[in-house]
Amino acid sequence: MSALGRESTVQSICSSIGKVVMTSTAISVENVWKQFRLYHNKNQYLKSAILHGGRSRYEEFWALKDISFEIPQGSTFGLIGSNGSGKSTMLKCLTGILTPERGHINISGRIAALLELGSGFHPDLSGRENIFLNGAILGMTSKEILRKMDEIISFAGLEQFIDTPVKNYSSGMTVRLGFAIAINVDPEILIIDEVLAVGDAAFQKKCMEKIGDFRSEGRTIIFVSHGVGLVAAICDSVAWIEKGVLQEIGEAQSVVEHYNAESYSAQPNTSTEVGQQWGSGEVSITKVSLNDSLGNSEHQFHTEDPVVITIDFESKIELINLSVAVRINHIYGTYVWGTSTDSHSIKVPIKRGAGCISLRIDHLPLLEGTYELSVVVSDLAAIREFDHWEKGVRFDVIQKSFSNSGIVNIESNWIIEN
Repeated sequence: MSALGRESTVQSICSSIGKVVMTSTAISVENVWKQFRLYHNKNQYLKSAILHGGRSRYEEFWALKDISFEIPQGSTFGLIGSNGSGKSTMLKCLTGILTPERGHINISGRIAALLELGSGFHPDLSGRENIFLNGAILGMTSKEILRKMDEIISFAGLEQFIDTPVKNYSSGMTVRLGFAIAINVDPEILIIDEVLAVGDAAFQKKCMEKIGDFRSEGRTIIFVSHGVGLVAAICDSVAWIEKGVLQEIGEAQSVVEHYNAESYSAQPNTSTEVGQQWGSGEVSITKVSLNDSLGNSEHQFHTEDPVVITIDFESKIELINLSVAVRINHIYGTYVWGTSTDSHSIKVPIKRGAGCISLRIDHLPLLEGTYELSVVVSDLAAIREFDHWEKGVRFDVIQKSFSNSGIVNIESNWIIEN
């Protein structure tokens, strides 16, 4: 089922996992434990069942271990963690799909969950018929569905195909329809699990705008994504779960930073002082430095300072043209800027041995913050990466004579006309 939303159903489920209470706290999770059984063998035959006494061998696996947190009404709350950490299990406990073995979950408000969008659709029914079916499952009355029908179809962008059987839809069309239905349930609490990773860029933009509307309306949002940069950007607070254990909970950017640091340290790739480095090895990056106007290596600059990025490399091959790409990200993951020799039609022939290439930025437009620089050297088609130094250099920017906010400095002038 793509989501859970029928009000009477939600309330009956909530009664089994905790009372629905009207407080300033939207969701309260108290000492929740959830267990699964991992079977080592199955009694597939009668003889096997008799020999084992009708019992299959299994071990207990605790997917969640003593998890506690509170989500205030009107806040945007993030859940992060590696694959298999227990995030989806936690969401299923919140929506009542799963019941915890221990602990309590108290919920105040009507929930719509965007978990596996479209999985509850009937393939032989049309998109319009599935809107009625899925809307009823989510707790909408027939009048509500009719009133919002055009809005749902328009948001999904399926006007031309709405009376076509869903089995003929692409996976993207199915997800778009599922999202459009779920957000029109008019929930007080919206749970989103990785669904923004699907669909084209235009649809993702519509989804983010809708989430922005929900935030401005004071609704509670629980957001789960492996795109931790996006989590840090839109969430007020974040809980980090790893192997079923709550590692940290707090201000979004701080928790994401700690999660990234721990994740990087666990990577099997060759680690540099800051980031990770990998590639086929025909060309190797030996050093990346940021230099001031005098050629001195620096890790701190002022907004609008000149900066020279110098990339030293060692080559085992000769190439008519090498592609060199540079990318800058904010420390919290936001992609700020990127460029490459190929995109500027600059030819970089190389011979065996040591080489060097530099990129000059006359006026660094970044505002105060911490940033990370990534460098990639590859073939001209950018298919074979000889060396990829991800976030290899970290540097700080200080605003000395600027009082703007954000990430980049945009020159502007106020004009006042009386």
